[in-house]
Amino acid sequence: MEHYKEPDELSDAWDHVNHVVRSSGSSFVSGMKVLTQERRAAMFAIYAFCREIDDIADDPLSYKEKKKQLVEWRNEIEALYMKGSAKVTKPTAKALLTVIKKFRLRKQDFIALIDGMNMDAQDNFRAPTMKELKLYCSRVAGAVGLLSVRVFGEKNPARDKVANSLGLALQLTNILRDINEDADRGRLYLPRELLNKHGILEDDPKKVMEHPAVGHICDELADIAEDSFGDAVSAMKKCSRKTMRPALVMMYSYLGILRRLRARGWSKLAEPVSLPKFQKIWIALRYGVL
Repeated sequence: MEHYKEPDELSDAWDHVNHVVRSSGSSFVSGMKVLTQERRAAMFAIYAFCREIDDIADDPLSYKEKKKQLVEWRNEIEALYMKGSAKVTKPTAKALLTVIKKFRLRKQDFIALIDGMNMDAQDNFRAPTMKELKLYCSRVAGAVGLLSVRVFGEKNPARDKVANSLGLALQLTNILRDINEDADRGRLYLPRELLNKHGILEDDPKKVMEHPAVGHICDELADIAEDSFGDAVSAMKKCSRKTMRPALVMMYSYLGILRRLRARGWSKLAEPVSLPKFQKIWIALRYGVL
């Protein structure tokens, strides 16, 4: 992975960012290869921020302690937007300082991400209402998209529609892909309205997974994800294909995962689903290069 270096006073911060990205083992890195070095570095800093606050939400700590750590990050973000930014202490936040200035990133999108992780950190975040689920998706995924399209350099206002629609589609796909793993962690993201519609009146994740109607709920949630992918495709037509290449690669990769989930069926929730290597390469060539 090619590292990005800022002036010496920030070298430690960027070394930290590169370490977080490298240690994640995420396919995110390969998806950013189509960007210039400066834009790729900006995405690495955003990813490191997301990774660090996500780790807080997933940590087996009390909600009180997780909330405390998320408040610390909220204070870091507030400090980044103050003149002088003298109170910034975290390495990733220091790296974000130059990124925010260069790409005019909005404070509200960083705060939305923290708010989303705060929702996830709560022990009782089970069977949210559809409104709560969509709010959660907009915070943990849509906000990332809103930051990303600005780093990509897209200027058309449709970029925000792409970010929000794609964020919902990607997060719903994640929920459907990880539904069994989330249940093991005591998490249930299936919306209460769909549970009630199909006669499931409890929110115990394990019991819901064993209910014969869970497949119908997954199908309906997959329909919503498909519609949201369609909205993203329509909005993408108003944007520059070249500028939005990373978003295109992400979109068609996750759409492929959603379709493989449907093909596998919902009676095998513990059976993992991923894209085969040849399909990843084809998507990268088709939407990231050509």
